[in-house]
Amino acid sequence: MPQKSQSKSKNSSKTRRITDDPAYDEACRFIIKLGTAVHGYGPSAARLESFLNRVTDALGYHGVFRSTPSEITFAFWQRDELWQRTHIAPVPVGGYNMAKLAYVGELVDKVVSGDFSLEQATARLDEIDHMASPWGVLTYALSFFLVGIGFSGLIQGNLWDIGISGLLSLAVYVLVVIADKVGGRFADALPFVSAYFAGFCAAGIKLFLPEINHSVITLSAIVILIPGFAVSAGIIEIVENHVVAGSARLMGGLVYLIKQFTGAWLGIATIGILWATENNLGSTSSSGIDTWVFIALLFLGLCFAYQTLVRDFIWVIISCALSYGGVIISSTLLSADLGTLFGAMIAGIFANIWVRVTGRPTSIVLIPAITVLVSGSIGFRGLIVAASGQTDQGMDQFMQMFIVALAISAGLLISNTILRPKVTL
Repeated sequence: MPQKSQSKSKNSSKTRRITDDPAYDEACRFIIKLGTAVHGYGPSAARLESFLNRVTDALGYHGVFRSTPSEITFAFWQRDELWQRTHIAPVPVGGYNMAKLAYVGELVDKVVSGDFSLEQATARLDEIDHMASPWGVLTYALSFFLVGIGFSGLIQGNLWDIGISGLLSLAVYVLVVIADKVGGRFADALPFVSAYFAGFCAAGIKLFLPEINHSVITLSAIVILIPGFAVSAGIIEIVENHVVAGSARLMGGLVYLIKQFTGAWLGIATIGILWATENNLGSTSSSGIDTWVFIALLFLGLCFAYQTLVRDFIWVIISCALSYGGVIISSTLLSADLGTLFGAMIAGIFANIWVRVTGRPTSIVLIPAITVLVSGSIGFRGLIVAASGQTDQGMDQFMQMFIVALAISAGLLISNTILRPKVTL
């Protein structure tokens, strides 16, 4: 009996030592705070999980993490211990903020090197979270305008198409601001409302300017909201064996895309019901040097939209130019699908080299470059074409969206095989 009592006392003492370790508690709280904060800045599930593993190992503990668009599961345990401490944190739908992502990357480097204590790092995380975005309201509005006119010029809309696309993009920005302020059901209905507004206005303007292409204008006005990156990222995560996170991201992107298509189609159809319109698509602008001007405007708009720091602008633009140039050259020499694969491969290799040289988060230069290649607009155009009665052609374009996403995934996997990526956000 005394031996059993002594054994029980030892086990109780050991349990208290595990659960009441202040350093362990502080490390767990920091990792949870770090993961929930970074989730809203835009990294993929794979990068976030690998990043949290790296930080946990550096602090002297073990951890397993599972990230989805709606929650993160944290599991911690100390070395040579069996029992885990588990925490599930719900997270809101995140956006993209490359500036805050960069600041967090620098913070974690200081924690790993021992320059920052966990108490200092936690306070710095709060500062970063409450920090104003580097680009204010006017610049964010400008990003909508630049992406709208850049995309319209890229798909060879005429001058009227480009100008009207820019103006309607600004109107869509106003709707986004209202949705952020109001929240609730209006925020949920934003993809439908913004697309309906753009389609209705584009079709209405066509009554007075028959030479415009209302489909190009509608697509360009809302292209900054089209979840092409979400669709591609979802397929990439599924290929990387992050099935739950990838499936959730993929289905969320497809539902958002369908809402946008429904809104745009009804907006255009409303004008068609009220007033008879011709079904011609309008003329297109010339290609060549003009196209590269619009590409540059598109790249600049993406830098503003992703809240990229000024010091990273040149690297983001180079990354986007390399990925797009790889697509153009490879498509000319080989095929369009292989062009996308090579474009993604070049973007991935450049990002891995850049990270090895600078030590900064990969997402800063990789996400904008992949956005240039994304397939959401292809799927949106396919749905529009199918709704106009050309079902076979429209469904072919819609399925092409998934082929492009798979090509991007394959290109990134090849780039990571050629040059092993550093564990960063």
